[in-house]
Amino acid sequence: MFYHLLYPLHDWFSVFNVFRYITFRTFYATLTAGLLVYFFMPSFIAYMKGRRLGQVIREEGPERHQVKAGTPTMGGAVVIGAVVLSTLLWANLANPYVWLALGVLVSFGALGLVDDWLKLSRGKNLGLRAREKLFFQALFTLAFWGVLFHGLHFDDRLTFPFFKELRPQLGFLYLPFLYLVVVGTSNAMNLTDGLDGLAIVPFMVVVGVYGLLAYLAGHVKFAHYLQIPYVPGVGELAVFCGALVGGGMGFLWYNAHPAEVFMGDVGSLGLGAAVGAVAVMVKQEILLVIAGGVFVAEALSVILQVGYFRLTGGRRIFRMAPLHHHFELSGWPENKVVVRFWIFSVICGILALSTLKLR
Repeated sequence: MFYHLLYPLHDWFSVFNVFRYITFRTFYATLTAGLLVYFFMPSFIAYMKGRRLGQVIREEGPERHQVKAGTPTMGGAVVIGAVVLSTLLWANLANPYVWLALGVLVSFGALGLVDDWLKLSRGKNLGLRAREKLFFQALFTLAFWGVLFHGLHFDDRLTFPFFKELRPQLGFLYLPFLYLVVVGTSNAMNLTDGLDGLAIVPFMVVVGVYGLLAYLAGHVKFAHYLQIPYVPGVGELAVFCGALVGGGMGFLWYNAHPAEVFMGDVGSLGLGAAVGAVAVMVKQEILLVIAGGVFVAEALSVILQVGYFRLTGGRRIFRMAPLHHHFELSGWPENKVVVRFWIFSVICGILALSTLKLR
């Protein structure tokens, strides 16, 4: 909105020329989203406490988590609202990639909202069935794919880190691949969101990496110099990513141990899907495995645990899955698990960015 209202004034007042720059608008989208969450979250927490709408803790989890029962949840709704408002204020609203990213964020967030509400209304950690979630996630992903490839005629070639000449064309196979990226990232973040502050910092690291990648991929000179796919217009997603980082910072203020509010499925499903969608649009889907190493490890721990349990008739690889519970039951204090996962996520982000020069 500011881009459309204020940038045209640069012909009379040169100071308004700053609204032309994606970097300037990204910085202020970050600050705007962060401040919105910071100022509105206390009211949301008070409302949830007044209505006695608190987190339901699963019984099979570590016993120490039972003291967190009743902590206000669904804080991700405030984050998503702040991200949407900040993006609308600072982004170029004529850019279709911005609307696609917002559409994925809101649709997956709405699904998580329904799941959270069912859990709260039933008083049990039992929301939507897995197949119901997957059905709607598939539906939203199909809509995203349809607009991206049939509306915008998007490139269906795949990009691999380290191999600049390897760009296979997937054709119709891109749809299941896109589903794996978007839905996989959404559910992986949902699995990671199990300790105070655990999911939000790796999320900010990943979205920060992809904000930079979006800016580079949308800049023809940088893209050609770094030998990454040039996607005209995708640089505007840096503003969206900045808003995500800012919303995450505001949320962390209240989610740091001991957490005053939890993200809920509305946050984890929506924010995770948004990252997956951005990875697709900047043509760096495979790199998400490196940048999102924490989410990958958490998801793999669940897959391996369930698979091994079924194959061996009840034996386990980990003390408990997802992986952060394994370390908790191994004797690590919650804060130590969280901070070490943060460190690992930063390392993964650095490794992901280093691939820009290793091609």
